[in-house]
Amino acid sequence: MPVRQWRTDPMVGGVAHGGRSRFRCGSDRGQTAVEFIGFLPFLILIGMVVIQLGIAAYAIQQSGTAARTAARIASHDHAGDGAAAGKAAISDWLAGGTDITIGVGDHYDEVKATAEVRVPSIIPGLDFDPVQRSSIMPRD
Repeated sequence: MPVRQWRTDPMVGGVAHGGRSRFRCGSDRGQTAVEFIGFLPFLILIGMVVIQLGIAAYAIQQSGTAARTAARIASHDHAGDGAAAGKAAISDWLAGGTDITIGVGDHYDEVKATAEVRVPSIIPGLDFDPVQRSSIMPRD
């Protein structure tokens, strides 16, 4: 009787008789790379959305900083221009798209500053509404 020779996978540790053996009918080489390339656009999109959310949160924080600084400077009688101080207090790449208005608060002895910051977009074709924060300081 002829002896059969089995191809076994050495990683599984199979043997010809009595143990588990794994047979290969073809080649799986490259399948993981193809699956990864198919999934890569979704990973890039998720990464861009996370970065965009971080930029939006940063713009909200910076608008609050600009409003507080502008209101604080404008509340002093001879301190200077509150709107310019508010723009100087935030990052340069956001200051260009920032509008600051200064007015009277709810009472005549208060100063209200409102900062409106445009949120930059890294996703093409997607525009966001500007974020707006206000701050009220008592007049000195």
